[in-house]
Amino acid sequence: MPFWKCQVCNFIFEGPQPPDKCPKCGAPKEQFKQLSENEAELVVRSRRSNYLHMKAITLLRELLSVAEEIIQDNLDPPCVKIANEEKEFALTTIQKIMAELETHMKKGKWG
Repeated sequence: MPFWKCQVCNFIFEGPQPPDKCPKCGAPKEQFKQLSENEAELVVRSRRSNYLHMKAITLLRELLSVAEEIIQDNLDPPCVKIANEEKEFALTTIQKIMAELETHMKKGKWG
């Protein structure tokens, strides 16, 4: 099935023909460009990895929440130290994933 990319907002549509108007921004059909076979393959191939990265971000945000609860509980200094390390790890890893996803987008590995 062909992929069509809106040249206005980058929405990717999968179908035999582009939609009459973009579901995201309302641009007319003429604003859609059919992706090449290589471009479409990158989109399909990257979906699983991008989904897994987004799932990891969800889990890391949960870790941030738990670490914050541990810090608030303040049972003892070693617990707080570990929780602060957990927060730093989660925040750094989230930023690394976001940077990687941006790289994917710039390389057409998104959609």
